[in-house]
Amino acid sequence: MHYLGGLIGSGTLICDGREITRVSYDFDGFRQPSSEIVGNGEITFKANALRDVFGLEVQIRTDNGRLLKLKFSEKSLDPRANVAHVDVSGDLPAFAQHWQRWAEVT
Repeated sequence: MHYLGGLIGSGTLICDGREITRVSYDFDGFRQPSSEIVGNGEITFKANALRDVFGLEVQIRTDNGRLLKLKFSEKSLDPRANVAHVDVSGDLPAFAQHWQRWAEVT
């Protein structure tokens, strides 16, 4: 796998075609040997909304218009959590220059 960089932003969480709540996200992107682009990272939003959709098929419509499919990585969720780890697919940028690069610490 080839690391592409990170995506940080906000958007609207969607479940079964309904807008659920605003979320923020922090994802890392990778190009697999098959050239498929995948990601993983965290989404953050209200704990009660997270409990309502945990384990379901959800998407994020990012503020810049991308539609990303999410799959929850964890098997269970702390009831007080407002952060969940997810695997990401869908309309991810294909080229490294479209991913934000983290500043290197020297």
